[in-house]
Amino acid sequence: MKILIIDDERYVRSSFGDILTTVGHEVELAAEGPQGISMAEKNHYDIIFCDVKMPGMDGEGVLDQLREKEIDTPVIMISGHGDIKTAVSCLKKGAIDFLEKPLFDLQPIIDAMTRATEKTTIVKAAKAVKKKIEGEQMVGDSEGMVRVREMISRVAPTDARVLILGSNGTGKELVARSLFQQSNRSDKPYVEVNCAAIPSELIESELFGHEKGSFTTAIKQHKGKFEQADGGTLFLDEIGDMSLAAQAKVLRVLQEKKLSRVGSDKDIEVDVRVIAATNKDLRAEIAANRFREDLYHRLSVIVINVPDLDQRKNDIPLLVNYFIEQVCAESGMEPRKVEPDAMKKLVDRSWTGNIRELRNVVERLLILSGKSITAKDVDDYVL
Repeated sequence: MKILIIDDERYVRSSFGDILTTVGHEVELAAEGPQGISMAEKNHYDIIFCDVKMPGMDGEGVLDQLREKEIDTPVIMISGHGDIKTAVSCLKKGAIDFLEKPLFDLQPIIDAMTRATEKTTIVKAAKAVKKKIEGEQMVGDSEGMVRVREMISRVAPTDARVLILGSNGTGKELVARSLFQQSNRSDKPYVEVNCAAIPSELIESELFGHEKGSFTTAIKQHKGKFEQADGGTLFLDEIGDMSLAAQAKVLRVLQEKKLSRVGSDKDIEVDVRVIAATNKDLRAEIAANRFREDLYHRLSVIVINVPDLDQRKNDIPLLVNYFIEQVCAESGMEPRKVEPDAMKKLVDRSWTGNIRELRNVVERLLILSGKSITAKDVDDYVL
């Protein structure tokens, strides 16, 4: 890692720098706040360590300047015993952690750096998700889609839990993202979990985190998805595939707003809005003792049903043209016109794979067709 240390005490910064250099990090030093800010503007650092109490510009001032200049490098504050109150104030301003002087013990330093790196990874992932969400649209003006959009606009500003029902490929993820985007938590984390994609023995660790050494492969502490989404929104996709043991723990978090990591009995408070989705009939799953009825009632404060594509046929031309623009923009292909007979064949076809299948078909037709997409192209490459 490339690390910057900002401290006015020459002995502290040099000895601390030596410790970090010994364990393989590249370290640069700054004797005052303005110098450190100037260095952070010109260079990329993985972590910045900054003293709380310095003459001239103190640690809080450094934090303010870094954020004003949109430098998002994680900052760990270094505080003397009497500076703890100020260090806590720095945490409220965006610092990741703080270490108390003297800095002789390596383990707390490594732990603080691990937490900083983990939080940076989470923040970057959240930014990537938000960027993706901003480029997405809910296409369609059918009665079913108008009803879905109305539900989203009414429910999104609240903290009510939402259960999204619909077949595979109908766009349940897009509904969840629209709920987040229009919510009062849109500036906070948005974390997605596909419950069906995580092995049952790992689902609890993924959702609630684990402590170092809690099982064979737990080589370090791990924050689960609930902690990562603290203050924001957690989307539990395919929740009907979650194990009963994990369901019980999710129920506890929803009831008490507390969780405990695997291998720990310490409670951690979390403030998370949960949105869930499934393609299963949860009533049937409850009858078969595969889903908890009390969890179903907790999740289904609001239920949004996403219609199948075969129930919204008049949206197909809009979706086809939208996907043509999207695929061509992503791949650099020339946009193609769809002949009326070809569009009629696409509208008349049964779409068991829903919108996901339609997008794949549009991409296939763009690759294999000529200057326009004809009825023969649809016959040859789709039907």
